Amino acid sequence: MELFVVLIFIFGYIAITMEHKLKIDKLIPALLMMVLAWTGIALGLDDFSTFFDAHTDNLFSGFRGLLHEEKLTILEGTLLHHFGKTAEILVFLIGAMTIVEIIDHFNGFSTIKSFVKTNKKRTLLWIVCVLGFILSSIIDNLTATIVLITILRKLLPENKDRIWYAGLIIISANAGGAWSPIGDVTTTMLWMGNKVTAVKLMEYLVIPSLFCLIVPLFIASFLPAFKGNFTATIDETTENKHSKLMFYLGLSLIVFVPIFKTITHLPPYVGMMLSLAIIALVAEILSNKKFNMSNYSEKEQEVIVANPHQKGPTLNALTKIEFPSILFFLGILMTVAAMESLGLIFDFGNTVRSLMPNEVFIILLGVSSAVIDNVPLVAASMGMYDATTFPTDAHIWHFIAFSAGTGGSMLIIGSAAGVVAMGMEKINFFWYLKNIAWLALLGFLAGCISFIFIELM
Repeated sequence: MELFVVLIFIFGYIAITMEHKLKIDKLIPALLMMVLAWTGIALGLDDFSTFFDAHTDNLFSGFRGLLHEEKLTILEGTLLHHFGKTAEILVFLIGAMTIVEIIDHFNGFSTIKSFVKTNKKRTLLWIVCVLGFILSSIIDNLTATIVLITILRKLLPENKDRIWYAGLIIISANAGGAWSPIGDVTTTMLWMGNKVTAVKLMEYLVIPSLFCLIVPLFIASFLPAFKGNFTATIDETTENKHSKLMFYLGLSLIVFVPIFKTITHLPPYVGMMLSLAIIALVAEILSNKKFNMSNYSEKEQEVIVANPHQKGPTLNALTKIEFPSILFFLGILMTVAAMESLGLIFDFGNTVRSLMPNEVFIILLGVSSAVIDNVPLVAASMGMYDATTFPTDAHIWHFIAFSAGTGGSMLIIGSAAGVVAMGMEKINFFWYLKNIAWLALLGFLAGCISFIFIELM
């Protein structure tokens, strides 16, 4: 049955990587993987000689000799444990996504455009990349990419100019997300899995992440695409008087989440729900105030009386959340948890550690993340190393966060930021491979070298 679970994961993952060719949303194979993997475990429970205890990070001793009812109890407890840990991550992500959408409801991200006060292409490159590095560490690399490319469209009318900036924005967004516990799904997973703390993650990774950005950014500054001046297009977007308030309030509340965890020692999703409640309250107050001061027809009044929340910013934000992504994460994380429960990932980790140094393996993991989604890679790596040998804030966890977070920049399909930029600006895969990938590779290697150097100091 172990072979069955492994084959389910392999075939399911092939289906995920071929999402565009099969024209099947990746959440479908992810959910099927989860269900079939745990079904295989339940049906073959009496045939397993070992079972991994997620509570102690060790294998159960004498599992084969237990009664079937005792094994079922262990299975139910294990499944509940993994689902609880996965649900914490998903609730956290839903809260963060909703806050971002509430900010966008008030056109809050238009505030960023006020930071762009130049007509030089090279200066604009540095501005948008630095903004991407900072912004992605607070909201996330995907949203930061969308926001910055949207702003670029209001500055640069030609797509042939924007795609160069978009390529460097991908690098900056992934580099920025790697050093923050709330900047990337993988760093959030490591943080909420008690593999890293927020303070140490930022302390160990901010310099490697800076190298990962500065090296390609400096080289790109001398490329012909970033020479000369540009003429911004006329922006006819109506300004929202609350945009700046909601922008700074939203970012402050997201930054508050790690602080709340440090003070209370409660799980991060609790702090995220507090932040969401605060910004939702402010949003509703501002919206109701605006509504009460405006004129509306009797027909509109009847609709609003029937459903008073129909036009509310909170409900509007919830309808825009990427719930398919949430279900995809559920399927992937629970499938990896199934393989971890059989001890397969733990055994694979011991094999890898005996064949090569940890640093080499993690660098290869980063390179692999350009082809394979970094969420299952990090989820699997979390089960490879036991907590006794590698406790919280061991350097290996920080290196995994950096490598998996930034390695995806080497291919445009290697990260969520790259995929969304590819869709927004119609960037050709081979164009990116020829013009941007080598810059991302240099940045990734520079960050890895700086991390190892800092570790040896």
